[in-house]
Amino acid sequence: MSRDVDDAAVVLLSGGLDSATCLAMARSEGYVCHALSVDYGQRHRSELEAARRLATALGAASHRVIRIDLSAIGGSALTDTAIAVPDNPTEGIPVTYVPARNTTLLSLALGLAEALELRNILIGANAVDYSGYPDCRPEFIEAFQDLANLATRAGVQGRPFRVHAPLIAMTKADIIRAGAALGLDYALTVSCYQADPEGQACGVCDSCRIRRAGFAAAGVPDPTRYRAAQDPHLSAEP
Repeated sequence: MSRDVDDAAVVLLSGGLDSATCLAMARSEGYVCHALSVDYGQRHRSELEAARRLATALGAASHRVIRIDLSAIGGSALTDTAIAVPDNPTEGIPVTYVPARNTTLLSLALGLAEALELRNILIGANAVDYSGYPDCRPEFIEAFQDLANLATRAGVQGRPFRVHAPLIAMTKADIIRAGAALGLDYALTVSCYQADPEGQACGVCDSCRIRRAGFAAAGVPDPTRYRAAQDPHLSAEP
């Protein structure tokens, strides 16, 4: 992650593994981090509690939770309880894709950054070991940065924003190794698409499979808490 003269940043913090690692990396590089989580009506709401724990544990200068209601739009298993979260890998872009989610989240982060007069925005998007979402690709991050500098007072007045995605080209195993090297406690994170209110994981959704495979490949013990009915010896294959 390249540094600007500005040493503060807005960091999108979902409460999951990737965003937690992103925040830990930013803090290790000396950024003053203003964490931003979004309650968008997601069914895995325990990730918001995880985000609160992580913001405190990782020394965020502030932590905001903005509430919007993407369930009013629907179209995703993460915001519409009538759509089941798949228990097996699916072809193409999965039903867990939330329409325009990262565009929405980055727009909120952009607004906060401009209000705080900050130039840096960090997101834990990853385009290697992920579920195939179009808004996790480098092209999207680059396009949003261009938009940010066209659509804001700061941008047109010569104070451009930079959107950093330090995990974008890393494997899940590399992400986990990086976080572990920084002392990040992954037991604080919640990644499961259908985690229960206590943050216990289902073990069978895409996110759980990718997370489990990442810990196995990294050679790092997996601290994920699975629900009692879940077989802890399931295959580590994503």
